[in-house]
Amino acid sequence: METFYRPLIVFIAGFLFLKVTGKKAVSQMHAFDLLYIFVLTNIISAPIEVRHLGKALTYAVMVVILYKIFIRLSLHNKLRWILYESPTVLIQDGDIDRKGLKKARMPMNELLSHLRVQGYTDTREIAMAVMEETGSISVIPKSEYRPIEPNDLHLKVKKAYLPIPLIMDGQILEHNLKYLQVDQGWLLAEVEKQGEKVNEISLATYLENGKLSIDNNDIEEHPSDPYFYKPGKDN
Repeated sequence: METFYRPLIVFIAGFLFLKVTGKKAVSQMHAFDLLYIFVLTNIISAPIEVRHLGKALTYAVMVVILYKIFIRLSLHNKLRWILYESPTVLIQDGDIDRKGLKKARMPMNELLSHLRVQGYTDTREIAMAVMEETGSISVIPKSEYRPIEPNDLHLKVKKAYLPIPLIMDGQILEHNLKYLQVDQGWLLAEVEKQGEKVNEISLATYLENGKLSIDNNDIEEHPSDPYFYKPGKDN
């Protein structure tokens, strides 16, 4: 039983500690955040090999508290510049900043790759490219190269609408039905009207016009149609 409960307690404790920390993607983590994760995982994994579960959990709680304190302190501008790195300018007004590249330890081909990912192929079109403190690259194009927006043409656009999921992977989302103030009977009637079954639906969403959009598990085949090409050997 000890072989079973010890990893279980460690897993649950680690989950709770990370949940207390708050959610943040790895790409958004600072060096300080990654250090915290490494230290915490080493502490809470130790009891699986050594018989010191209580002591390890105590240390883990102390690390979490210290991390929360430092995060709160980092909200103050003076301490923020000590805990976190400053952004590094890589391109300014179309000119590549070689000192910035050297500081970021980024070769030229990697910089060009980051630009292509964001849809830019010419460095002369960039007003500013910056490596943020999280390691991500922010690219701001020159005004003449940025995409045209409705505001540029003085156009009024309707408010964006987010389709609300009502069925996911064959399961009805009761909390969304309650939010929309519609009952399950209406949903089942709409599903039946479209000749579908709830357990065969991948995703059903409530649209702006009050109708139900259904995506089932069936994939329509388009043999020899180049617009529906799928990479690999499945064609």
